[in-house]
Amino acid sequence: MLVIAGLGNPGARHARNRHNIGFMAVEAIAAAHRFGPFRPRFSGLAADGVVASKRVMLLMPQTFMNDSGRSVGEALRFHKLDESSLVVIHDELDLAPAKVRVKVGGGAAGHNGLRSISAHVGNDFKRVRLGIGHPGDKALVYHYVLNDFSKAEMAWVEAVCRAVADAAPLIVEGQDASFQNKTHLAIEAAGFGERTSV
Repeated sequence: MLVIAGLGNPGARHARNRHNIGFMAVEAIAAAHRFGPFRPRFSGLAADGVVASKRVMLLMPQTFMNDSGRSVGEALRFHKLDESSLVVIHDELDLAPAKVRVKVGGGAAGHNGLRSISAHVGNDFKRVRLGIGHPGDKALVYHYVLNDFSKAEMAWVEAVCRAVADAAPLIVEGQDASFQNKTHLAIEAAGFGERTSV
């Protein structure tokens, strides 16, 4: 079994925030692969389904970003899994908008959701990093990530989430490089990629 956790903050006022692109991607996976409904579990919202013939639980922690690890830790302990069975989808300031990268382990790079998960379950989990760009000044980051995507940005956000959902079987099968390549090609085909700016 694999747990795929998307990161974000709960509540309607955060739904379109840049910090919530992880939630958006997980919801796209649920829709594309016909998961059951999200239900309150593990201090979050969880949905069960099958991707690439493997049982997958999608999780959106409802603990607020800074305490995401509490929800993820509850889910892994309940299913007797360790961090090798965890994929976390999150926003990434250090990647240009519409870029998708995968890595295992590494630092939190100032991301409080990742820091919380590492504290609760360990550091060697897979991260699907969805680029949102950087506002250019560290002092602007807090406001930037908690602000909504603009109407114009939502076009590439939806393309990224659709690409991640379509390529989800590859990440489930551990084909990280193929997943990254497939999402890149799909995003480029949708008219985004290198030229996308904040």
